[in-house]
Amino acid sequence: MAKVSTLSWSSFLALFNAQGLYQVGYAWLFGMTLWVTFIGGTIAFKTLPRQQFGTLQHRTFPIYFVISIALSSGLLGLWTYSHPRVLTNYLTPSDGDVAQAYALAAVLLSQAANHFVIGPLTSKTMFKRHKLEKQEGKAYNEPGVSDQMKALNKTFAQLHGISSLANLTAFLGLLFHGLWIGNTGAGIKSIF
Repeated sequence: MAKVSTLSWSSFLALFNAQGLYQVGYAWLFGMTLWVTFIGGTIAFKTLPRQQFGTLQHRTFPIYFVISIALSSGLLGLWTYSHPRVLTNYLTPSDGDVAQAYALAAVLLSQAANHFVIGPLTSKTMFKRHKLEKQEGKAYNEPGVSDQMKALNKTFAQLHGISSLANLTAFLGLLFHGLWIGNTGAGIKSIF
């Protein structure tokens, strides 16, 4: 038979512990990554004119990446604190706790790369392309665009592909971690 719990102010406040915060942080990060990667961007792409879509992404992605970096850093820190074997067995990725630290580190590194390197380069290239479209009076994909536009198109496509791959890496790392903690628990120790 299930244990019956009575809710009180003290039992409510007790929910705000490291384990609870870890679960909320993970859910926030996974949900946000799922939305940005597969839902919100697709809706915006299909709804907005291309240049408005690019401007929207330019404004929202830095916020998304900063939140991702903060949350994945917190999760990795709590995971490592709660599973000290990670520090001694870090060269043993077959250890489940170490594999989870690797997954969280992959999220952190891929989102940091997107925020600090790939994203700014992609935005810079996109705005150069927008400016050149106005100068040439042609869209980037119309026949007869300049060689400069063709070079910008190639650079943009490469950067966009790398950014998408980094974001997909983050999503898959979070999916793996979620399946792991859903089946084995997170085992987060109290830090208070």
